[in-house]
Amino acid sequence: MKIQFKSNAFVIALSAVILGLIAGGIFMALIGSNPFEGFLYLFKGGLMNIERVGNTIATAITLMLVGLSVSFAFKTGLFNIGASGQMLVGGLCATLIAHHLFIPRPLYLIVLILAAIVGGAVWGVIPGLLKAKFNVHEVVATIMMNWIAYWSIFYFVPAFLKGPSLETESKSILFEQSLRVKWLNELFGGSEYVNLGIFVAIAAIIIIKFILDKTTLGFELKAVGANRFCAEYAGIKVNRNVIISMMIAGALAGLAGMTFYTGYSRNMQIGVMPSMGFDGIAVALLGASNPIGVFFSALFFGMLQSGKGFMNAMTDIPPEIADTIIATIIYFTATSVLFKRLWDWVAKKMSDIVAQKGGK
Repeated sequence: MKIQFKSNAFVIALSAVILGLIAGGIFMALIGSNPFEGFLYLFKGGLMNIERVGNTIATAITLMLVGLSVSFAFKTGLFNIGASGQMLVGGLCATLIAHHLFIPRPLYLIVLILAAIVGGAVWGVIPGLLKAKFNVHEVVATIMMNWIAYWSIFYFVPAFLKGPSLETESKSILFEQSLRVKWLNELFGGSEYVNLGIFVAIAAIIIIKFILDKTTLGFELKAVGANRFCAEYAGIKVNRNVIISMMIAGALAGLAGMTFYTGYSRNMQIGVMPSMGFDGIAVALLGASNPIGVFFSALFFGMLQSGKGFMNAMTDIPPEIADTIIATIIYFTATSVLFKRLWDWVAKKMSDIVAQKGGK
């Protein structure tokens, strides 16, 4: 009899989460706090009632779409570190629509989504073109695009979207023009932040999963990511797939900007680079660049983000501890090769033990 256990993405992710939480507990103990009390309030802060569950989901919505953006680029062997800039441009396009387009709600939502997709896609396709045509590394190109978006928003918001009293943020979007709806807020116990973006995120996950697993495009994208030289030898148009991958990744990040700026916050602030664009890298890594994995990974990180304020309010533990836990989980996830070797070694030893007992 042989044990057929093999390490997989779920086991590796679970290992990283457990070790990250253990490390967080050690950090809490080192600053003189009770780790068990800290974790109790950290998890209660995100899950203790239906309203807080709604806040966790609201935080996770943006993380899902950004994580999906980063993971989609990963599939083609690209590192999309420009999701923050793509969020800003997609959010700006959506915000402009929200302030200036007043049409029946169903049609309005379609236009809002399309505007965010186009904005993010345009901002993503530029690094894709630079990579395909001039071999400019996508990390450098996307970082530069982040700052172009940042300073463009810095100028654009005060010039055209300034609020009535503040120079640093746009005027608030009307509730009726936002992604928030009363029935969804009431469903989650009065949570102000949960919005229709959850349906956009779930639809995006299903569509991307279908594209990657069931279409020729998905096969070509994964082939390019696995080995671009073999893919080119097989007749796959590598440069075209690089451009398409970055365009779709940008569109997904643009949708994330829409859900955040027209759903979660209802305005845009200048001088703020959205950190979710970088948090999406963590979500993609923990989710093993799989759309379903990204869904659960985003919910987990959303719970930590939502609960850290409550933990700080109820104890003397600083909210940065939760960020440290997230960072530690990322480090452990990045060493997935070591986890794979460890679990495969454990499985081999267990198989050998069982085989020896069976022989006797």
